[in-house]
Amino acid sequence: MSAPVLTNKSARAVFLDRHLLSNAPTGTGKDKDLLDVITRLGFVQVDSINTVERAHHMILRARRTSYKPKNLVPLLERDHSLFEHWTHDASVIPSEFFPHWKLRFRRDAVKLKAQWRSWRRGGFEEVLDAIKTQIEVEGPKSSACVGIGEKRGSGGWWDWHPSKTALEYLWRVGNLSVTRRESFKKFYDLTERVLDEAVLSNDPSDEDSIDWLCNAALDRLGFATSTEIADFWDIVTKSEAKEWCQSKGLIEVDVEGVDGKLRRSFARSSIVDETPPKPTSRLRILSPFDPALRDRKRAERLFGFHYRIEIFVPEAKRQYGYYVFPILEGDRLVGRIDMKALRAEDVLNVTGLWWEKGVRVVPARVEKLRKELDRMAKFAGVSQVRIAAGLGL
Repeated sequence: MSAPVLTNKSARAVFLDRHLLSNAPTGTGKDKDLLDVITRLGFVQVDSINTVERAHHMILRARRTSYKPKNLVPLLERDHSLFEHWTHDASVIPSEFFPHWKLRFRRDAVKLKAQWRSWRRGGFEEVLDAIKTQIEVEGPKSSACVGIGEKRGSGGWWDWHPSKTALEYLWRVGNLSVTRRESFKKFYDLTERVLDEAVLSNDPSDEDSIDWLCNAALDRLGFATSTEIADFWDIVTKSEAKEWCQSKGLIEVDVEGVDGKLRRSFARSSIVDETPPKPTSRLRILSPFDPALRDRKRAERLFGFHYRIEIFVPEAKRQYGYYVFPILEGDRLVGRIDMKALRAEDVLNVTGLWWEKGVRVVPARVEKLRKELDRMAKFAGVSQVRIAAGLGL
């Protein structure tokens, strides 16, 4: 059966608009404006890697150049209008969405207990009540504050001491919530002492949450397969998403990839007449964890963009897949850049640049990139940009 065709140009415009990358990155980048950005995105992945700045800060800065990392703290730690939990990875999520995470809590309570019995050291189930009681009596705790006297492991994610595992388990199933971070270390408190009663008392059925999660995912993707809808929050199962797509009066569209191939997807009927804004010509450097790009296969289909630069390291006698920072200009991912903030040297060190095939390296584009690097250096808290020889900058 034939379906409406969404051209590649239109598909990119819809997708970038949904991910707040079409318009110029203006706005205060704090308070209600910042909360609105995160709500419209759905979530922002949290990551500790600090090559330039942490991933969540780079994601927000790409949409609001006035954003500063300190702007996120009041929403998380004072107002608690955001909470930290899991999507496909650890993320900050609007607290108004919390009721629908109860579906995840119920499912993870069973799944994680079974998995962690074999993945972690034993004994965490025996201390769950003790950890919860300790926090109830003494207040917020980090993993360093619990399990005193228990044998510590190597520090890797696979070798947690029992009380740390218990702490993480209680967080993953909703009994505890992150109340603050110190040097990126999470401190947990009882959820009822962190989030508002109005949020906690809302208890939707599984069916209502599945419906909300699928609707919210499609709203933020514009068009998607049922698998992509399920993967967006990573709560709804693929079979649940497929059944939802087939029962909600959605239309099927053929989305054109950059190579001209069509991929059948679901969308709302309004997408046929949608006229998203023309993406700004602004050039900006994105985090590799940007929500618009976290689905690697989707980015490759729509933009013809590969995340990995393959580098051969002679002394190791092997090839390494190496992630670098994507460069977005207009509706195109035009290149990738390797850079690191060397704060002890007060410099943003740029060591690699790879333009995508077909991108013309004209003076105007080079100047845009240099200005973006200056802005990125300021954001990273350094005053200079150092560019390796031979990069053409």
